[in-house]
Amino acid sequence: MNSSTRILKIGIVGFGNFGQFLAKTFVKQGHQVIGTSRSNYETEAKAIGALYVPEATDMMGEEPDVVLFCTSITSTRSVIEAFPIDALRGKLVVDVLSVKAYPKKLLLELLPPEADVLCTHPMFGPESGRYSWKGLPFVYEQVRISDGARCETFLGIFSSALCTMIPMSCELHDSYAASSQFITHTTGRMLAKLNLISTPINTKGYESLLGVVETTCKDSFDLYYGLYKYNPNAKLELEKLEQALQALRKELETREALDGWKKD
Repeated sequence: MNSSTRILKIGIVGFGNFGQFLAKTFVKQGHQVIGTSRSNYETEAKAIGALYVPEATDMMGEEPDVVLFCTSITSTRSVIEAFPIDALRGKLVVDVLSVKAYPKKLLLELLPPEADVLCTHPMFGPESGRYSWKGLPFVYEQVRISDGARCETFLGIFSSALCTMIPMSCELHDSYAASSQFITHTTGRMLAKLNLISTPINTKGYESLLGVVETTCKDSFDLYYGLYKYNPNAKLELEKLEQALQALRKELETREALDGWKKD
């Protein structure tokens, strides 16, 4: 993917932790960033080299080329519905949610047809991408693109940062994510309810489990709930997990019964 020398003006809706994380690389690569959010992040924006404005109308008044919605899964619909939608005509609209079929459908439903739509999932964050994005997966689908050069320039930000670029349909992404991301989060939260602690005789496997608990529980329950509610494959995976636990327990009890019969 060839990156262009074109400088983009990128508006970020939701300038919290993840929005600021992305903005740092955008600015570092020479692009202009305008952030807006419910909370005031003027100081943080200034430190990054970005502009912070309090209202979405102010941001659109800056004429951004790209509008990136960096909101929680559960709040995305309400944020877009409250947005000055008509101002998105002719813009490239991007989402970064951890589920993909939901925002794809939402953006096609709510945005004017003149707005380009790019659905993405940077599969990393401020912790895993703190020092480098090299080799980290960036999944995307060019849902509706009329200005190919602008879209390629935006994607070029991530390819220039040496991300592993993965073009994939939103529906296929959610199919894979349900059996990987959602199961990982479910396992971590389930183990957390056992109140596992480190011991003097930890095995490598046990330490890995403690690591899963730590990383998944750092994320908000709101994110986990979003993965469950807005990925149509998640409920099926949860049912399969419950069935697998029941099957495993039955296997153990059957073996125990057989051992008792042999002793008799």
